Amino acid sequence: MKAIVYTSNTGHTESYAKLLGEKTGLPVYSLDDAKALDKQTPILYLGWLFASSIRDYRTAAKKFKITAVIAVGLCDTGTALKQTRKANGIPEEIPLFTVQGGMDKTKLYGINKFMIRMLTKAMEGKKVKTADDNRMIYLLKNDQNYVCEENLTAFLEWYGEKLP
Repeated sequence: MKAIVYTSNTGHTESYAKLLGEKTGLPVYSLDDAKALDKQTPILYLGWLFASSIRDYRTAAKKFKITAVIAVGLCDTGTALKQTRKANGIPEEIPLFTVQGGMDKTKLYGINKFMIRMLTKAMEGKKVKTADDNRMIYLLKNDQNYVCEENLTAFLEWYGEKLP
């Protein structure tokens, strides 16, 4: 891996990318700024999740050689791996990690803001709510930031095994 490239909407993915840059010593670029990198540069790609879709994953995959992916979303760290891999067409040989980011409704606009409102209503409208449902409703209604090094443990262990 030669660099970390990310796409962020509310800042959580960017925070993870910068934290990983500090931990790994790799340079960090937003996808827009990554134009300075050669095509097919091996990268770690971080993107934010929206309905199982990792934002700009396919764009990054066309430009660079993605060696691992971290998807940042509302779900708990380490969950939703199978559906995220399938929804984005990530090959099995590329390691995929999911980490919980957070919610900042002040940075949501247009369809994203509308979809979060609809998800909140749907979750609140459930007749029987699980503990996970209640946690998600709380997250959706109350801006939260779950970015922390602990959420990166699985990736950092994998990355450490790859070093010479």
